[in-house]
Order: sequence, then structure tokens, then C-alpha cells
Amino acid sequence: MEIAPQAKPPVCKIIDYGKFRYEQQKKEKLQKKHQVVSVLKEIRLHPNTDIHDFEFKAKHAVNFLLDGNKVKATVLFKGREMAYTEQGEELLNRFVEKTSDVAKVETPVKLEGRNMSVILVPLSKKSKKTKQ
Repeated sequence: MEIAPQAKPPVCKIIDYGKFRYEQQKKEKLQKKHQVVSVLKEIRLHPNTDIHDFEFKAKHAVNFLLDGNKVKATVLFKGREMAYTEQGEELLNRFVEKTSDVAKVETPVKLEGRNMSVILVPLSKKSKKTKQ
């Protein structure tokens, strides 16, 4: 096995190749285990979403954030609802205020076609919710 090919003269070592591959796989598995995977959860709303439904969805978003996931809150506009984009923006701003104690805004409120969305990230990555 060639250890340092750029050295003069190149450094080589006689080893068991099966054992070498096993050690490499162990290292890769350990690195993958310590890797943090970011999951994006989406909460969908409409401009005329009622107070109770809004509270229910905001509570779900807080739970997602406490689990360490990102949350994308989206207001969907259908048909003539596009005339009420300010209602959707006000709804998303209220959503951001409701989750402000556990999250911060990653991307601000933005209108893309018929959808208006905002992405929230948890304040601290290590604050995992303990399940009892």
C-alpha cells in the first residue's frame, strides 16, 4: 500500500488490505453518525385561516423547532385570494411572533407566485425536547 506518493522516495507499507478497508468503513460510519441532518418541515396556511387552526399549527411548528428541525410556513393563495396578499403577510408575521421564543427567521417573508413563505430555524441546535 502506498502511504505518501508525493514523498521522495515514495513511502510504501505492506498491510492486510481487507483490514484496511474495514478500518476505512468504520471511520466513514462514525463520521456519518456524527453528521447533523437538517430537516425542513412545512406548515401550510390560507389567508382566511381561523384563530384556533392558526394556534394549532403554530403549536406544531414549535414542536418541530424544539426537535431541531427547520420550519417553512407557507400561505397558499387560491383564485381571487391573490388580492389579499397583505392578509397573508400579516398572518406570517403573527406566526413569526408566536414562534419567536424558540426560533429566528432565516429567510424573511417572500411572495413566490401564489405562495408566500417564511423559513424559521431553531435558536439553539442542542435544545432537544425530552420525551417522557
